[in-house]
Order: sequence, then structure tokens, then C-alpha cells
Amino acid sequence: MSVRIQLDKPQGAFTNLDQISGVVILSILSPETVSAITVKLEGESKSYLAGNVNPRRNYDGFEKEGSRQEIHKLLYKVLTVFPTPELLRATGPDQAYTLPSGPHAYPFRFKIPFNNDCSNNNSVLTSLNALRFEMARDTKNHVKKTLPPSLNGLPGEAEIRYYVKVTVQRPAFYKENFRAIYPVIFLPIEPPRPPPNKRESYARRSHQFSPSIDVPEKPGLFRKASVATGDPSVPGVPPPSISIDGRLPDPAIITCNESLPLRILITKKNESPATIYLRTLSITLVGFTVIRAHELRRQEAQSWVILSQAHIDKALNSIVGGDCNKRLEVDADLWKQRPLPNTVSPSFTTCNISRRYELEVKAGLAWGSSQNINPELTVQTVRMPVEVYSGIAPPQALLDQMADRPTGQPAPNYNLRPPGSANGHSPGHSPGPFRPPAQAQSDHIEPSPSDIPDEAPPSYEDAMADDLAPIDGPRRNYHQQTSSTPPGSSGKRSANDDRLFTPESGR
Repeated sequence: MSVRIQLDKPQGAFTNLDQISGVVILSILSPETVSAITVKLEGESKSYLAGNVNPRRNYDGFEKEGSRQEIHKLLYKVLTVFPTPELLRATGPDQAYTLPSGPHAYPFRFKIPFNNDCSNNNSVLTSLNALRFEMARDTKNHVKKTLPPSLNGLPGEAEIRYYVKVTVQRPAFYKENFRAIYPVIFLPIEPPRPPPNKRESYARRSHQFSPSIDVPEKPGLFRKASVATGDPSVPGVPPPSISIDGRLPDPAIITCNESLPLRILITKKNESPATIYLRTLSITLVGFTVIRAHELRRQEAQSWVILSQAHIDKALNSIVGGDCNKRLEVDADLWKQRPLPNTVSPSFTTCNISRRYELEVKAGLAWGSSQNINPELTVQTVRMPVEVYSGIAPPQALLDQMADRPTGQPAPNYNLRPPGSANGHSPGHSPGPFRPPAQAQSDHIEPSPSDIPDEAPPSYEDAMADDLAPIDGPRRNYHQQTSSTPPGSSGKRSANDDRLFTPESGR
């Protein structure tokens, strides 16, 4: 016997409200006795953190003292495709059925909900590893929010995966069940966006250039001593004092597979006649993944280079605002054609894993005249916390339902004041974000980097999804490596056999 899963509409990434439908195909060479055929749509979040090595207990070379594994079943839907309800009513429960040789097809269909439901699906999981019986401790720390995206960029530490699994149950205790798994990529719909406005959130850093050092030429037989001129590269001319701003719309939201709505402004803060030159520019998206496994916690950083360009050597002459020759803007064409990589996941928070982002801008600046660039190069860095959205907009019917919900259910609040940050800035970050006096009337304050909370309100309610059709709109290109077993694989081995995390028994 062999079993495989065939989806009706395979696609790059599924999202909330999508229908995952297909057929389970059994190929039987000789009559086979089965008791049931079940199909499951599962999503799970796994974290594994290792503590300190204990030489006296490290007898197998792998175990570490204080190692913890935490598993959350974010999504768990079960459908019995055989026997059918009619056959089950006619024969009664706990019956065995003999299937004739040949192919057999059993259709299935699931609808992906909005929120995770791990508090109802989690149980104490056990596994047999070599000669040790290991029990993963259950956890009561659950966060009910929108289902997180597929994630596997941290092998051995954190993983979020979704898959369709079929199990052919055979009644004989000495016969192993047949299983097949079809991994799917999940990318959630984005939260409701706030209405557009003209405000900007930004980070700023100031810098004072040093005066140039010029050794005057000594008079020779055929030349005279050098004479001071008005050239900015000659001593006597004040070097410029500048500030660099990285600006994004408020709130700071960027979108998967889209270019950055970024503006980089250079402001001259003194009356120096010098010209400011942009020599190098680097834009990097830095992701911070907070992983929790019971009492252990770790933060891992990853980076995606969006732009890294040297030898630009371009004078900044684009003047913005009313300050003549004061505020200069870097040409946005440098990064407008560079969308976010398709491996960047949206920002999310789930029970044991969360992901947040910061946008880092490094600008290499110099000063000089139109004929000469001072050799001094300064690299100024600004960082801004950003939210990454999937780019899959919620349907209008869902937004209408949220607008009509009772006032007792608070809407998402985008203007949060983090504790202890009313004045000053978070340690370890570049100065900012803050607002210039011209925009002081805005009440926006950038939120501090978030950690995994114990509780969080859901962004959508699953009750809203009952009568909503699948989203009819563009999908984003989101790439995450799936499991090591190819799609549609079949046989007695489970697709979990080659994974670092041990499979759960009884599934």
C-alpha cells in the first residue's frame, strides 16, 4: 500500500480564510484491512533551547543540563474521510473494513481560521529517544493572536510549520499505520492599517565634521607660497555640522515584497558653504527573534541587506522644505527598485516565538567643494523600529464587520507609550526616534521593542470568518524551506523522521 496527498490548487503560500482542498490517494496491490483514514491540518510552533553542559550527565554527547523544548499546536483540524458518516452509522464504531486492490481517492477540505487555538489543542507530548523516556512539559502560557507565518530560518532552535497529514489506521497491533504529509507555506493577512496621514516617524543622528588639515606649500624656485582661498577644503572655512534623518510614514510600516517608503534627509546646521557628498550607503533590515522554551529565553538576530553601495560620490543638491540650502534629500531611486527579500516574514507574536524588526541606515558622508572632496569620511548610523506587514490586505467585508463590532471591544492601538520611555531613548539604540519642533503637535511615540507577552488580544475573531469567502487578491512571494520529505511522500515513515525535533506519539 502507498498513500499520497494531492492538493486541488497548490500555491506558493496560503493565508487566512483560504480553502485547502484535495484528495487522499491510496494505491493498494492486494486487499487491505483498515479501520479509518483521517486527514489533519496542523500548525505547530516548536522551540528548543539548551542550557549549560553538565559533564557528569552528558553521557551521549547531546544532552545538556537544563535543556528545554516547548511545543504549541497552533492549528489542529481533523477530518475522517473513511468510513463515511453513512457507513459508520450502518456498521457502528470500532469496525474494520477491507479495501479491494486498486486506487482509492478520498476528498477533503479545510478552511484556515484567523487565530491560533493552542490552548485547546496542547497536551503532554512524549517521545522515546534511544533508551531514555522523555516527556515534554506542558505549558500554560498561551497567546491568542492571528496565526503566525511559517518560519524555519533558525534550525534547531525555533520553527513554525504547517502541513496536511493523512493517517491510514490498520486494526492489527503488529501492523504499522501508513502516513503521508504535505507541507504548506502559510502567510497571514495583515492587520487593519491605520488611516493615512502626513506624519512621519524617524530617527536622527548629528555629526560635526572636523576642519581639514592643509600643509601650505613652501615657496620654491618657480612657485610662490599658497594663498588662502574660499575653497571649503582649505583651512579657515568652517566645516559643516549636519544631522541625518531616516524617515518613514507614521506608524512605521513596511510591506513584504515591496520597496521601502524611506526618506533620508541631511540637514546642515551651520552656515558653512561646503557641499555635502554621499559616498556610501547601506540599508539593512535587522530581525530579532525572541525564543522561549519554558524558563529559558534567547534572542537571535538576523539581517537582510537591501542596499549596499559604495563609490557613489554624489553631491546632495536636492533641497526640500523651506530651509534654503539647509535640508538635503538623498535620491530615493537608489533603493526604490529593491523590494524586501521574499524570505522576510511579517512581524508576529505567538506563544513561544516572536519576531520584531529594525531598519538600519548607514550613510558614508564627506564634505568639500564642487572641485574637491575632503578625504574625511564619516559613517553615520540610524536605526528605527518597524512593523513588517504581509501585504495581503483583509477583505472589505471583514473590515466592515470590525467597524460594526461593539465599542466594548477595543480596536488595535498604534500609539503606545512604553514604560519608562517618556523621556530619553532606549539603551543600545541610536538617538531617536523623536520629532522636530515643527511637528511637536503629533502625539505619536514609537513603541519600544516588544517581547513575548503572556497575554495579547486577538487581531481578528474567528467568528467573523464563518460567512467570509477566501481572499480574492494578490498574494505575496514568501519563501520558506519546507520539511525534508518531498510533498506527496508516502509510506510507513513519517515526514518527521529526518527532523531535529522528535515526532509526537499518538498523532
